[in-house]
Amino acid sequence: MSQIPATKAARQALITQAIVRGTIRSQSDLSQALAEHGVSVTQATLSRDLLELRALKVHTPEGLVYTLPPEGGGYHGPRLAEQETVLARRLERLAADLLVSAEFGGNLAVLRTPPGAAHFFASAIDHSILPGVLGTIAGDDTVLVITRDADVAQLVVERLLELAAHVADEAGAPTGAPETAPHGAPPASDPAQHQETTA
Repeated sequence: MSQIPATKAARQALITQAIVRGTIRSQSDLSQALAEHGVSVTQATLSRDLLELRALKVHTPEGLVYTLPPEGGGYHGPRLAEQETVLARRLERLAADLLVSAEFGGNLAVLRTPPGAAHFFASAIDHSILPGVLGTIAGDDTVLVITRDADVAQLVVERLLELAAHVADEAGAPTGAPETAPHGAPPASDPAQHQETTA
């Protein structure tokens, strides 16, 4: 058996290989596949890797399995369901249309939407099955995304902002990107909110 370097790039290459070649239904399946190559990884690290690789779960006759997008678009994985592609595009479009601002603190991501739109956006996030996301709670104009750890929360915020910016660029929208405030701090333009958050 060849020696696998203990690097992030080597680990993510093995993850990609395992997902493309096999039916990976869970992080446990993926952890076992990595162990066969002598690679031991924590669940938190695996969640971050899946999020960075933009992994999604799709419906197949064998159940929900992980799949990965290549650089050029589309997804690699066993028997990709057309419905999953539609859901991914829906999340992208809603991020562009509804995401007003995004921030994170601890294992939580806080997303602001126009009034009345939070439940709609939260539903799209739930159905997209982002790795490391445990669930969402929606109010009127705020979505709280609960993740496994702070690193995943940051990656979720960055991913949603990336989706929103991508659609805006395609449409040639002149408006600015949604605001983001790292580590739970609200946007600098709202000092009153900053005082409430840090109190």
